[in-house]
Amino acid sequence: MTSEAFDLIVIGGGSGGLAAAIRASKHGAKVALLEPKELGGTCVNTGCVPKKAMWYAAQMAEAQYIAMDYGFHDKPGSLDWPGFIERRQAYVERIHAKYQQALDTGHITVLREYGRFLAPGRVQAGTRELTAPHVLIATGSTPNRLDKPGFDLGMTSDGFFDLRACPRRTAIVGGGYIAVELAGVLRALGSDVDMYVRGRLMSGFDEEMAYGLGDEMRQHGIRVHYECQIDAVHEKDGVLLLDCDRGDHPAPYDALIWAVGRHANTASLDIGRIGLVTGDDGHVEIDDYQNTNVPGVYAVGDVTQRMALTPVAVAAGRKLADRLFGGKPEAKLDYQNIPSVVFSHPPLGTIGMSEQQARERYGADVHLYKQSFVPMQLALAHRPITTRFKLICVGGDSRIVGMQMLGPGVDEILQGFAVAIKMGATKADLDATLAIHPTSSEEMVLMGDRVPG
Repeated sequence: MTSEAFDLIVIGGGSGGLAAAIRASKHGAKVALLEPKELGGTCVNTGCVPKKAMWYAAQMAEAQYIAMDYGFHDKPGSLDWPGFIERRQAYVERIHAKYQQALDTGHITVLREYGRFLAPGRVQAGTRELTAPHVLIATGSTPNRLDKPGFDLGMTSDGFFDLRACPRRTAIVGGGYIAVELAGVLRALGSDVDMYVRGRLMSGFDEEMAYGLGDEMRQHGIRVHYECQIDAVHEKDGVLLLDCDRGDHPAPYDALIWAVGRHANTASLDIGRIGLVTGDDGHVEIDDYQNTNVPGVYAVGDVTQRMALTPVAVAAGRKLADRLFGGKPEAKLDYQNIPSVVFSHPPLGTIGMSEQQARERYGADVHLYKQSFVPMQLALAHRPITTRFKLICVGGDSRIVGMQMLGPGVDEILQGFAVAIKMGATKADLDATLAIHPTSSEEMVLMGDRVPG
């Protein structure tokens, strides 16, 4: 094989890999990007973008019923699912085109191949050998599969985006981001949904807010079965039957979605050849500068053990490129106080610590402020969907170390408050901010006395 020299080889064309490659090229680096599949990775193709499109469709479905409650008498209609999928895919294709344009502008060599390590600075891509002093692993992750009888009778979360009609009855196994988001979408679009959760919803999130989300999901008509593990799946007369470890035999379903975590995409990299260290879960281990244990080899995004969020991967990739090629040797991503939203029904937003994390670190120095209310838009429709706000503070100055939100619109509300918390806001700073009335967001700056205990 003829060797081709680059300054940076990026293995993986998802959000993090693309961000690093494009930023490095702007700094003058000669870059090769290896991606055998569609540009954009999980987020653009089977994650954030198409999922949010379906979430918007679900919002429109629910809005029809709210409009009827207001006095609009038109009957609600069902989604033209195939037609909307065409619209959704056209949006994704426009993103692909923008990525390709940026790669062309940066004169980045794009190879539609898997990458395999031959040595720390040598990568095989098909029949070509590439060399570079810097190699970035940005290969993302893939939905887990379970060794259970009948597993293949269901689909992973990727399979959800292949649906061309709304299943009449759906079972979802799992209780994390993907499970609760798909449950809300499918229920709003007309499916009868059951969730089977081994522990609790949204493990790792604030416990009180997670159980609050479960209550709201049940009000939406989603049945949440806690402490239930599905052991096997059977097909009979065109429907799916489940075996639960509690001895139950849940009702028949037309579709089953497994949302039981994800694993890092490293199988094709031949990482053993370079002695790359991975964790017990298979994710590539990195330090705060995205360095692996192998000099000159780095990793960003879902292939690592850090937060599996697109903005995190993008920011980490850009910071790495700035450090390697932009004359900023100390550039790194600050992983503290990263905001995140679960696009559930209703959405759940968080930044900073949960109450449990704060009490573990600060003990009795933690104090809380809480507010709950029915948003005006829904109160007028006589829909008792409760919005919950929670501030987690520490110290005599009530510095905010965590903010939790659950309710309609919190996905947009949180961003501005995240800036304040990143800057070290205290409860007094919120108190000094005038409210925008009447809004839901004003309740965050109108919270009264701290919660006892």
